[in-house]
Amino acid sequence: MTNHTPAAIKRPVVFRLLAVQALVVMVMILVGGCLHGIEGAVSSLKGGIVCLLPNLYFAWRAFIVQGARHAQQIITGFYRAEAGKFGLTVALFLVIFVAVPPSNPAYFFGAYVAALCVHWLSPLLVKRP
Repeated sequence: MTNHTPAAIKRPVVFRLLAVQALVVMVMILVGGCLHGIEGAVSSLKGGIVCLLPNLYFAWRAFIVQGARHAQQIITGFYRAEAGKFGLTVALFLVIFVAVPPSNPAYFFGAYVAALCVHWLSPLLVKRP
């Protein structure tokens, strides 16, 4: 097993991607708040959380193993991070719709999809160290 100290791990800088996603969610919250008051803003916030939390988890878990000698471990780490992201997304959708349903589903899904579409910009936003 390899020693994975935080100082030894060189992760791609995904902070920009996550920051732009958070910015898009904030814009959607403002739009929802201006057009439909607190209900629109809260629904947008819930949709943003369902998108952002799994992406934060993936960014945290995906790049634990580095180096050409550990190619199989890198692939396994990506699969585990993606499976965790998917599971967390499903769990968050269930929690939101069962425990605290959004009052305006259009803003919920609008914020979710808008934040999700930021991934299309990832070639421009993610830089290798």
